[in-house]
Amino acid sequence: MPEGDTVWRACKRLDQALGGQELIRTDFRVPALATTDLGGRTVLEVIARGKHLLMRVSGGLTVHSHLRMDGSWHLYRPGERWRGGPDHQVRAVLETASWIAVGYRLPVLELVATDAEESVVGHLGPDLLSPSFDRAQAIANVEAEPERTISEALLDQRNLAGIGNFYRTEVCFLLGLDPWRPVSSVDVAAAVDLSRRLMKANVRNGTQVSTGVDRPGQRSWVFERAGKACWRCGTTILTATIGEPPRDRVTYWCPTCQPETEQPQTQQP
Repeated sequence: MPEGDTVWRACKRLDQALGGQELIRTDFRVPALATTDLGGRTVLEVIARGKHLLMRVSGGLTVHSHLRMDGSWHLYRPGERWRGGPDHQVRAVLETASWIAVGYRLPVLELVATDAEESVVGHLGPDLLSPSFDRAQAIANVEAEPERTISEALLDQRNLAGIGNFYRTEVCFLLGLDPWRPVSSVDVAAAVDLSRRLMKANVRNGTQVSTGVDRPGQRSWVFERAGKACWRCGTTILTATIGEPPRDRVTYWCPTCQPETEQPQTQQP
């Protein structure tokens, strides 16, 4: 699933290509927007809010999309072959004189008034990648449910926006936290700070790295390494689902480095 840094990079590319440009053709391939034509409007900016993409256009409208599990936006030059997937997976085409933005497999695609964006992103907690990130509010949000597991609390976008399964899993490992440890026994400030630090370190890269080694198979400590030996102690990495459907997610942990009874200790990635 794309996480906040992936969405931030997508918005940055879209903004650099389309920002300030007039749309000469739009094609929305979802029923609710089938007759919508934004041709003649100017793309003002494309910004990220957590995992949400907001493309603001002139006339007070915003194209709101969310990638969820496998959605993506691709940029092509006019005449270039589209390579993001088969044509039936295309949900949006936004064309300027220089670029064509194609949205594939977008589970959320809608048009909202720019001054009503809060109706689609107002539920989000502080954005970890925002320059105006409200650290105190993020910490307070997580601590508001002390009996909840730290793993679930970090992943809840209502607490802090942008963190996904990779980061919450790696943060728990780096802080020595069993994923089922209740929030009440965790240094929440350390968990929030480390989440933001890791995401900011990776925001301009094309990969997500928590180990400091940007090579295939070595980028994570435990994420997607079930059955393999822990890089630190050699214990077999375990995996299980955590949380209640539909918010349950697969998590990974090392039972030696993340013991259930050990008090959390901040460690540098």
